[in-house]
Amino acid sequence: KEAATFCNRLSERLGLEACYDIASGRCDMSKDGFRLPTEAEWEYACRAGTTTAYSFGDDPEKLGEYGWFYDNSEEKYQQVGKKKPNPWGLHDMHGNVWEWTADQYVTDYFDRLRGGAVNPIVRPETLYPRSVRGGGWDDDPDRLRSAARMGSDPIWKVKDPQLPKSIWYF
Repeated sequence: KEAATFCNRLSERLGLEACYDIASGRCDMSKDGFRLPTEAEWEYACRAGTTTAYSFGDDPEKLGEYGWFYDNSEEKYQQVGKKKPNPWGLHDMHGNVWEWTADQYVTDYFDRLRGGAVNPIVRPETLYPRSVRGGGWDDDPDRLRSAARMGSDPIWKVKDPQLPKSIWYF
C-alpha cells in the first residue's frame, strides 16, 4: 500500500495520472503515472542487454564493484549510487535492498515465461507475498543474480528508525 501511495503521490506532483486504486491495490497500467515495474521489466532493466548471471558478467568476484551484499555492506543498507552502474547507468540493481515488483510471487514464474506468456505479470490477489528482486545487503552473491527472486514478507513493513521520516510517509 505504501509503495502504491508513493507512486500515486509522485505522479500527481508531476501532473501524471495516478496508476493505483489504493482501496483495491489494483494498478491501471494504461495510465501514464509511476508504478512498480513488473518482474519482467525489472529483470530487463537489471540485465541491461546482457545474458550473463549479473549485468557485469558471470564472475561473482566482481560483485563488490557493483553491489552491496554480505561481504561488504557492514551489515546495513548503503546509500544508492556508491557502486558502479550497470551498462544502462542503473545503480544498485545487484544488492543493497530487495526491490518490490508489481507481481504476486509465484513459484512457477519461469515456467510461465517458457510457456510463451506475452505479458507474464502475475496480478496480485493478496498483499503478500509480492515478488522482490535484486538481493539485499545481507545476502550471498547467488541471491544478487539478475534472475534471482523471492517473495516478500510482512515483517519487512517494520519502519526503520535510521531512515528519515520523509521516506516513510512521502
